[in-house]
Amino acid sequence: MQQFDYNLLNTLEVLLEEESVTSAALRLHLSQSAVSKQLAKLREVFDDPLFERTPYGLRATPRAKQLAPELRQVLQHLELFTRPSSFEPSESQRTFDIHMVEPAYSLTYPHFMPEILKQAPQVNVHAKTWRRESLEQLLRCEIDMAISCWEWDARSKWHMENIPKELNYVELVRDHSVCLVREDHPLFDEEWGLETFLKYRHLQVVFGGIEQWLLDDILNLQHLKRDIAVNLTDFHSAMELCEHSDLILCAPSKYVDNMLKGSPLRKLPAPISMEAGCYVLMWHKHFDFDHSHRWFRELIIERVKAEYK
Repeated sequence: MQQFDYNLLNTLEVLLEEESVTSAALRLHLSQSAVSKQLAKLREVFDDPLFERTPYGLRATPRAKQLAPELRQVLQHLELFTRPSSFEPSESQRTFDIHMVEPAYSLTYPHFMPEILKQAPQVNVHAKTWRRESLEQLLRCEIDMAISCWEWDARSKWHMENIPKELNYVELVRDHSVCLVREDHPLFDEEWGLETFLKYRHLQVVFGGIEQWLLDDILNLQHLKRDIAVNLTDFHSAMELCEHSDLILCAPSKYVDNMLKGSPLRKLPAPISMEAGCYVLMWHKHFDFDHSHRWFRELIIERVKAEYK
């Protein structure tokens, strides 16, 4: 191990994730033969085949599976050693990977991205929509940060206290739920309240692996349930359908305010008392002393909080 090439560990990590020499080569920007040669060296170092070929790709051996969690930690420590001691935004070519729930794009991007591009014109920001696996990717340091929805209401499964202790976080902006209906909806002939709310069918937007809203958690505690006719994954389509039906759509207030300009939809208060939820910027504590990461997240925090103070 005296002359061990630590770059091989990165190859091993990618092979464990991709379970394919071809896919690993694409990610590593290497030829398949180069990755195969590196795998041969790894097998020699660890005195184990590490992977077995199957009709569906590579399958990790028990030894490789045992190495996986320790491998992530070793690579993180190596990254710490090689980080620069200072950071100059104008010279940086770093790529930042961030996952965000759908409403966070319009609530945050216009406020921080122009300044990011102004200060660091060569950086790249790769954003993906928050999904069920995003929290695990944060915990494994596979992405730099994320903006997700969490709740202050004690009745929620996604309470702020449940954010994993390995993560640091900052609350960016609070928001509350409202109901959207078409302007000539028949419910306007009735008294607005929980009874009327439950009388009509509903349209629901589900995103980020969260299958139901805080409002539904509270209704369940009262042994009540909405009649959800349609589930969608994006608010634009949901609002358009809401305009052409008697369905009620629950949505975050600040988010829909940006989208209601020129829309015939009407906004009504939620018929249940709830604590406002919040959009939270999260990152692994591993990145606390990374100069470029700190610059990026502090700029997001500064610009977004200033917009909604």
